[in-house]
Amino acid sequence: MSQWMDIVFQTILVGIGATMAMDLWRFLLQKTLNVNSLDLGLLGRWVGYCIRGKFFHEKIANAQPITGELILGWISHYMIGIFFASLLPILWGEVWLENPSLKEPLFLGFMTILAPWFLMQPAMGIGIAASKTPKPYQVRIRNIAIHSVYGFGLYGSALLTQVFLR
Repeated sequence: MSQWMDIVFQTILVGIGATMAMDLWRFLLQKTLNVNSLDLGLLGRWVGYCIRGKFFHEKIANAQPITGELILGWISHYMIGIFFASLLPILWGEVWLENPSLKEPLFLGFMTILAPWFLMQPAMGIGIAASKTPKPYQVRIRNIAIHSVYGFGLYGSALLTQVFLR
């Protein structure tokens, strides 16, 4: 396999692993503290409407459901995770994949909060940084926590790819 394909493959694995870390975190919070997080069905509904040309909603939860929205949400969730993981070798070079350090993925994980706060949440009708929700600070804290988990997941997944791919 070419070096470019190795980088792409490793990046995909890192993105999948980091997204899985987020899912594990969401599952643990839901099972231990009964804390609900992102509804992937609503993400799929939003993505489905985006594909049809409608990006903004008064409230995505009130929008007409679309066929297959849950599976579309799961696929979108993992594709977004892979996309953000691809920024690691783009911004810090393939050398980061060869010798991962923690600061870059934590920084990137924290920066990924910008997408939901300033794009997805306003477009879904819950305001900038969840400002239109009943308890916006709780949503923001959960967003910070899960995106930090994503950052740690990027690092851990990169370390695992070193073990299994080298």
